[in-house]
Amino acid sequence: MTDFRLAPAVADAFPDTLVAVVTATGLRGREDWPGTTAALEALEQELAAGAWQPADEADPRIEVWHAAYRSFGTNPRRIRPSVDALGRRLAKKGALPRINQPVDSYNAVSVRHGLPAGAFDLGRVSGDVDIRHADGSEEFTPLGEPGTVENPKPGEIIYADADGVLTRHWNHRDAHRTRVTEDSTQVAFILETLHATRDGHLLKAAAEELQELLTPHAQQTAVHHLGPAQPRITV
Repeated sequence: MTDFRLAPAVADAFPDTLVAVVTATGLRGREDWPGTTAALEALEQELAAGAWQPADEADPRIEVWHAAYRSFGTNPRRIRPSVDALGRRLAKKGALPRINQPVDSYNAVSVRHGLPAGAFDLGRVSGDVDIRHADGSEEFTPLGEPGTVENPKPGEIIYADADGVLTRHWNHRDAHRTRVTEDSTQVAFILETLHATRDGHLLKAAAEELQELLTPHAQQTAVHHLGPAQPRITV
């Protein structure tokens, strides 16, 4: 069992935060996921036809993250929120990257709904997970750079477990250690909004959509919600 906790200081600074944690156990990442393939292709076809486009930095769903990044000293045009970076890539290239089925699933849902998303392999998480401000002593090894060690700036919002940082700049980049691969069997997928009053319905719809993509390929799935009203959940 793993607890996810929203630190009081983060809840005070961002009182309309809502995080959906979608868990999947017994995940089978090596089989075909036709639902995910269809979701990705539908996005790309709609973009090509001019029927839809990803949210950009002028969209309120992205603006709120830019403001949050600036509040803890990160330049969001240099270090972009994950959904912003992914949407820009899709708009430029006309296609989303294909990583593996679980990652492709949350990427499709993230871009569709304009909400940041990520995931942790719970088998690689050490202890509980906190969303908190960094004190500057923590260590972070970026995804795809196993030989690199960074130290988040004091005050930067991070996801962290007992062994280090899982995500820098709130949701900009995940850690290499807890990356989700096609062999990950127990995964926590994260979807986030800082404006639940306005976008909470989008977050809940996105979580349900992601759960639907995961369910045919897992023994069990569940959706949990974390926020100032419920700052601790167990998954």
